[in-house]
Amino acid sequence: MWQPDITLDGVRVPLANKLAEARSFRDATRVLTGTRGSAAWESLGHALAAYEIAREYATNRQQFGRPIASFQLVQAQLAGMLAEITSMQLYCFRMSQLQEQGRWTGTMASLAKMNHARKARQVCLDARDILGGNGLLVENHVARHLTDMEVVHTYEGTDNIQALLIGRDITGISALT
Repeated sequence: MWQPDITLDGVRVPLANKLAEARSFRDATRVLTGTRGSAAWESLGHALAAYEIAREYATNRQQFGRPIASFQLVQAQLAGMLAEITSMQLYCFRMSQLQEQGRWTGTMASLAKMNHARKARQVCLDARDILGGNGLLVENHVARHLTDMEVVHTYEGTDNIQALLIGRDITGISALT
């Protein structure tokens, strides 16, 4: 996503062309509440895809005359990945319920985005580990999911920004100065 530096000098926008319901930065943050929830869903998708690739690879890749899926450490990694994905799925399900009820808040969105971006990055890293050097090859797609997760981690605010927004809500004190 390109992020150009745009300078507008002496530009006037007619009132008729003003964005509807855009009166302050608070209005812009309403948009971020929705898009941060979408980033949580996107993170889940990347994690699930990387997990499925790793599971398939582990059942087919032979080492020492047997599939690497038969090794204890690979099974432990796959189990841990699945546990994280399942928790992310449940979180997204609950997020959808709260959105439908109109009870979804900006803090909840920040928490979902921060949590899911962290977990999905780790699941993608674990998948890459299972594939070894093959995890870097374009045709295996794990590196693409890992790179995409680096992007998701950054947009809509990094973990640090999300943590500050959450911290402000839970303590009542803003660390943003």
